[in-house]
Amino acid sequence: MDTGLTQAENRQLEARLQKRQVKEFMNVFANLVDNCFTACVDDFTSKAMSSRENGCISRCVLKSMSTQTRLGERFGELNAAMAQDMQNRQN
Repeated sequence: MDTGLTQAENRQLEARLQKRQVKEFMNVFANLVDNCFTACVDDFTSKAMSSRENGCISRCVLKSMSTQTRLGERFGELNAAMAQDMQNRQN
């Protein structure tokens, strides 16, 4: 696919996209940490986390990751359906 960009422009575009993806990932990760910490950690009388807090954190992270995975799958399904619909309309 010809984008009409030079090799240097393509490299610059790729670098910008990678930087944006890293930034978005870091935002998702920060939100995950904040949400799970807020939901699970409530006893500050000890430096160590309790077994209840550890279990809660594990479940929270697993649930969040599973949700993100399913959302990604669903968006992929919808995107494929929209692309197929557009292709059918063009034919």
